[in-house]
Amino acid sequence: MDKKYYTLLVFPGAHGALHQVRLPFYIVHFMLAFSVVGIMTIVALANTYARMLLKVSNYNSLRMEHEALKVQNQTLENLVSNTNAQLSSLQSLAAEVALTYGFGQTHGLRFPQAALALGSRTDPTVDSTYRASLIAFNLIKRRSLKPSGDSLALGIFPNARLGRETIPSLWPVRGMITAGFGERLDPFSGEGAFHSGVDIAAPYGARVEAPADGLILQAGPCFGYGTNILIDHGSGFTTKYGHLSKIYVVVGQEVKRGEAIGAVGMTGRTTGPHLHYEVIINDIPVNPAKYLRG
Repeated sequence: MDKKYYTLLVFPGAHGALHQVRLPFYIVHFMLAFSVVGIMTIVALANTYARMLLKVSNYNSLRMEHEALKVQNQTLENLVSNTNAQLSSLQSLAAEVALTYGFGQTHGLRFPQAALALGSRTDPTVDSTYRASLIAFNLIKRRSLKPSGDSLALGIFPNARLGRETIPSLWPVRGMITAGFGERLDPFSGEGAFHSGVDIAAPYGARVEAPADGLILQAGPCFGYGTNILIDHGSGFTTKYGHLSKIYVVVGQEVKRGEAIGAVGMTGRTTGPHLHYEVIINDIPVNPAKYLRG
């Protein structure tokens, strides 16, 4: 049986020789099928490319909106941070004015607060009830040895009856104050922030002393402060020590003025070895420089 062919005549030009090309049926059918598949593929690729362009356009639009919202959010965060810093400064100023003129009364350590401080200890070998009883006993004992009446109720610093041992006037560590109390630029974010204490530069491992007699409320890690200590001195006075490398005291322990409580370090959010020192009166931080002598 003779095979069927498609015959193609090729005319190269007016003076060229005629060429005859014979193609079998199956080759022509294959070429037609291949062409159809190719056209369908090109159409599919074009459709995919168009959809991708649309998605890229939507993505760029969403990205621009995200950047705009991010800038707006950053502006609001800066505004809130500055407002909080100003509010903290006003609270501190109000506390100092109240102490100076005797408008407010000081409050001693509350037993629930003591129990909470003790509960933060992660020592499973000591019963929490026992620890709370220990700190309450030390507190009552310490209060019973101090004069009562108006001398403790007023809590005004110039009142000599509070006693030298009660006011945190001793330098906890010797060194230069590298960051003062109040509003400043945060060394990490570069934004305005309220600094609730003073930073005292000192060599790593330098001895940190209690500035007055007191009772240890906290002794361990604290977010931002690193390894820290909190001491209650009575009459509304508490002091805080941050970024320590070592702790020599335990929660519930009584300490005396000048007694070593820890060592300078660089734990927590810090750029170098120093002591972050706070003086707090009735839960409001005040400028520690006003109580440091010498």
